[in-house]
Amino acid sequence: MNFNVISPETTDELLEVISENQGNKFRFGAGCSDLLLELKKQPDEDMTVVNLARLNDDRFTSIEKTDDGIRIGALVTANGITFDKELQRQFPVLYESANKLGSRQIRQVATIGGNLCTASPAADIACALVALEARCEILSAGGTARVIPINDFFIDVRKTDLRKDEILRSVFIALNSENEKIYSGFIKIGTRRSMEIAVVSLAFHIQADEDDKITHAGIAVGSVAPTIKFANSACEYLIGKNYSAIGSSASEEFAAKVLEYASPISDIRASAWYREEVLYNISKSIFE
Repeated sequence: MNFNVISPETTDELLEVISENQGNKFRFGAGCSDLLLELKKQPDEDMTVVNLARLNDDRFTSIEKTDDGIRIGALVTANGITFDKELQRQFPVLYESANKLGSRQIRQVATIGGNLCTASPAADIACALVALEARCEILSAGGTARVIPINDFFIDVRKTDLRKDEILRSVFIALNSENEKIYSGFIKIGTRRSMEIAVVSLAFHIQADEDDKITHAGIAVGSVAPTIKFANSACEYLIGKNYSAIGSSASEEFAAKVLEYASPISDIRASAWYREEVLYNISKSIFE
């Protein structure tokens, strides 16, 4: 593969590179676990890869706790997420999604930014972040930043809201309400036991008060539509219900509401019918 590589070390250098290449074809790369495969399949000698691996900026590379949430830099790796005890305690769904991403070697290099910006409907970490209703911080070549809900970040298959002169800098997750019980997890169904791409995935993050009454719910589904979907009506259905008292009838109604957000296709990995059946069953299973 022949392509030009630029490796900025500061944010100022990065923004200068973005600005200078507006008339050229370029891609960002950090762990490059997806990018190298793409460029191998479709070589392009006119392509410039902006290598972010040497970038030294905490807003891109660190996990920071603030008064109202946790900010995760776009260059934080999947392993970086799994090793962070605060993330594991506050957001098990994010920990589990990162821990199920690829192999141990892939998790060492794959970044949260790459998982989001690839905009695959099967992306594990992205699915968890949708359930958590994260916000995306986007930096322009001019140095200005904008923040959008993650639901607005994904436009279509492999397409995001990022403009050519922009880059994802971080994602922000609000802290759970104090003294709330947390029911949180990530369910991923694949065609084989290791390093599978999800045929269906379900991310859930549910908060309940001391009486187990559900006060907030975040449900996201992956691999069953062109983009990862936040199942809003399913979330609304849960509010006010006692989590531990949800029986088979209520769980089936909940699963039916989750299915409203599925419009799966049949492909080499699974049929549309299979995806719907699996999604229905794993949606019910979170209350078992």
